[in-house]
Amino acid sequence: MTTTRTALAALALASSTLAACVVVPDAPNVIGTPWNEGTPVPLGQPVKVADIVVTPIRVVEDSRCPINARCVWAGRLVVETRIDGAGWRDTANITLGETYGTHEKVVRLIAGEPNKTTQEEIKPNQYRFTYEDGAWYVEYK
Repeated sequence: MTTTRTALAALALASSTLAACVVVPDAPNVIGTPWNEGTPVPLGQPVKVADIVVTPIRVVEDSRCPINARCVWAGRLVVETRIDGAGWRDTANITLGETYGTHEKVVRLIAGEPNKTTQEEIKPNQYRFTYEDGAWYVEYK
């Protein structure tokens, strides 16, 4: 019986020691992220932008003027975007052509495809979004 208790105590000690050794990554998870900035990606597909990972989640607004129409206002495209960095995560609505800064990182949504037309509505699975590191844009603006 004493041997069993000793073995259980040793097992408990080993388990608690291993539990204390949890590895916390110091960089965003890029496994399964084959795309780099400048690559158009669909909703839900992560893309690596500099040293962060950006994922378009959903279209919040697409009021862009159709390419085969005349409009008084150009409209805008706003995409809810998840941004993963080293030990942090942020979610923001990013507008096409604008930059968004968080945790000393800057992301810019530079394109949203396809363009709107008056003939048909764009389905969520048809969208493609292109992001880039916006730091250079902020510095030279």
